[in-house]
Amino acid sequence: MLTLTTDLFLTDCFLVKGTVENKYTRLSRLLDGHRKSFLRVRDVTLIDLVSRERIQTPLLHINIDEVLMAHEFIDEAGDAAAANLAREKDAELERVRLFYTGNLNVELAGRIRPRAYEISDKATSRFFVMRDPIVRGFKHEEDHELKQFLELPYVILNKSRLSYVYDFN
Repeated sequence: MLTLTTDLFLTDCFLVKGTVENKYTRLSRLLDGHRKSFLRVRDVTLIDLVSRERIQTPLLHINIDEVLMAHEFIDEAGDAAAANLAREKDAELERVRLFYTGNLNVELAGRIRPRAYEISDKATSRFFVMRDPIVRGFKHEEDHELKQFLELPYVILNKSRLSYVYDFN
């Protein structure tokens, strides 16, 4: 049976593919405003980043603090939120290089709103968006689903998990 996956999450151990339950807004806003510890995701496939083993389950609870990066597959054709993303792309975005360290060392280069990674950023509290990301740090060879994560037009980042920021500005 073919299941439509709309949401991706990268943690230290897994790439998680599924659909957030009862999603009422775009994933970036939902993550930023989510006040519970766990997020419920339906029709899930977990891909182990080391062994490439796949686990499928109808329901998974993801600890929000474990999320390094996320992505929502959206149709950017006629949606107001998508239009905002497009405007943001053309706005004054700054180039940065960001690093997550831990079980999975990940390096990202891309464009963000000025100082979006700061805790004092008024637009977000825990998550922010990076446009045109270049992701390095985990092996994706011979796995098209992991490779797909490296070719996304944007990712949603957990600022509390960031270790280092190199701001070119």
